[in-house]
This record gives sequence, structure tokens and C-alpha cells, in this order.
Amino acid sequence: MKTKLTDLAGIIRSKNSGPYELTMDIIFNDYEGFEQVRGAKVINEELVSKLYNITPDQIVGIVEFEPAKAIKITIRRPLCSGDLGETDVYGAQQHAPLLGLEFDL
Repeated sequence: MKTKLTDLAGIIRSKNSGPYELTMDIIFNDYEGFEQVRGAKVINEELVSKLYNITPDQIVGIVEFEPAKAIKITIRRPLCSGDLGETDVYGAQQHAPLLGLEFDL
């Protein structure tokens, strides 16, 4: 049976991490959901590369932060915030690819 990330995480958001990076935060409803996803290692470089159509070297980091029951993903921005052609100055809409994730847990 598939488990939706949106059923496990009450907050999935994105924001700038400076002008050259984007950060996506996944904050889980409880430690059980956090531990399920963390233990299965489903949030990984391969998944992030596929979701964001980037190479692994463009991933700054994937951090599992137990005290906040959260996973933080930081990637390089394709364009600097505010650059000509850039469409999300604040980086607040970049979490959308995470919203449809489903896992076998």
C-alpha cells in the first residue's frame, strides 16, 4: 500500500537559502512518520535529482533533523533569485514536486 508524503507531513514548504540556493522543508506530523521515511531512505539524492531534473552535484545537502522531525533538502538555484528569467524570487513555490510523492513503507 502506498503512503502519501502529504499524509505524514503537515508542512512541506520551500524558500530561498540565500540568492543561489533553494531549501525544501518536510516537517512531519509525528516521530513515527519521520522515522518511517528516514528509515526507508526514500528522500535521497536519486529522488531529488529526478524530481527537480538536476544532477547530484547540484544538491547541497539532505539533512534529517530529528529534534524537529524534519528533513531539509537544499539545492542550487537554476537562476539567481531576481535574475532575468527567474520566475520565483522568494523560492516559495518550489516544494510542489514533493506534494505528489507516494512511498511503499
